[in-house]
Amino acid sequence: MEPIMNSKQRVRAAVDRKSPDRIPIDFGSSFITGMHCSVVAGLRQHYGLEDTPVKVCEPYQMLGLIEEDLQQALGIDVQPIFPQRTIFGFPNENWKPWRTPWGQEVLVSEHFHAKADAKGDTYIHPKGDRSAPPSGHMPKTGYFFDTIERRDPNFDEDHLSLEDNLEEFALMNEEEADYWRQQAAQFRQCDRAISVHLNGTCLGDIALVPAPFLTHPKGVRGVADWYMTVASEPDFVMELFDRQTDIAVRNMQRLYDIAGDVIDVVVVCGTDFGTQASLFCGVPTVREIWLPRYQRINDWIHRNTHWRTFKHSCGAIEPLIDTFVDAGFDILNPVQCSAAGMDPNGLKAKYGDRITFWGGGVNTQETLPFGTPEQVRAEVLQRCEVFGSGGGFVFNAIHNVQALTPIKKCGGHD
Repeated sequence: MEPIMNSKQRVRAAVDRKSPDRIPIDFGSSFITGMHCSVVAGLRQHYGLEDTPVKVCEPYQMLGLIEEDLQQALGIDVQPIFPQRTIFGFPNENWKPWRTPWGQEVLVSEHFHAKADAKGDTYIHPKGDRSAPPSGHMPKTGYFFDTIERRDPNFDEDHLSLEDNLEEFALMNEEEADYWRQQAAQFRQCDRAISVHLNGTCLGDIALVPAPFLTHPKGVRGVADWYMTVASEPDFVMELFDRQTDIAVRNMQRLYDIAGDVIDVVVVCGTDFGTQASLFCGVPTVREIWLPRYQRINDWIHRNTHWRTFKHSCGAIEPLIDTFVDAGFDILNPVQCSAAGMDPNGLKAKYGDRITFWGGGVNTQETLPFGTPEQVRAEVLQRCEVFGSGGGFVFNAIHNVQALTPIKKCGGHD
């Protein structure tokens, strides 16, 4: 029998592909492993916890903050330190009440400024600046925001500007440094593993390309425009990623100087490369454009810190897993087992000794929302048996748990 570990030791062992005392559990440690605020509220009620409004820690996807009492009820092993600012560019501070379109009373940042139009659709403004065009839109019947693409009227696709696509990447300022000092001091004695999102290492994450955090974004900001630029202007994209990585490495050095080994896991990049059935771009393209920049980031982290690095990509990405291993990533998420070529047994057998699977625990597209509790339990146990063998597995659903997921399928575990 394995000796009892605390959460930090448990996650560390699993990520290093050693056998922990039990499979570690994560819900809510990042913006890709969380739960919709409506589900968080339902779980609080399910466990008989204090009836308080849920804080919306990530307003883009309307993710709810999983507070300490719910963390304990769920047996969660990972503690987040979220970025200073949300994807809409404002800090979460001085919480205020807000009623969602579906009627839930939540708490949002004082800088969260959203307004419904005559049709009942809700719009939110970047940096809370109501003088700027809105950057997010939630339909009347929706449960999260979609990005509004705002194209610079002076954008010229024949004369691309690196500086325009670097305007959101800057060296850490003193305000942000102070934030990290406070967070590091708060969690220095935490016995959960600490997870953070790195700033500036996204390298083409399509959720960030439209820049919903900028009041008047310049450069390539349309989703279709971005994919066309990757295909038609690879030299531009590689130079952009080189410049971005230069800034990111300097920021990582400063973050390490501040927080050091308080941090255990860093979410490096959320760029998606897969659809349900195939890849967005071929393996040679990923190896040419992304691999050297990922290697530089991961190499710096592994040479200078004890952090473990986390790569997120949805979809049918099995052909790219060797590339992610070559890039130096320690962790793969969300392990979308329903996509083509992503069979759990095959993934574990082929890659389980080289990368840790963080996710894949239950299908959030089908089984969790539409299956019976018995089907959910059977799938969870089967995934734990496959992925958990010999370590190398942190239990989480496949991406965030979505709104309207029945609570009786989410609560409780053995």
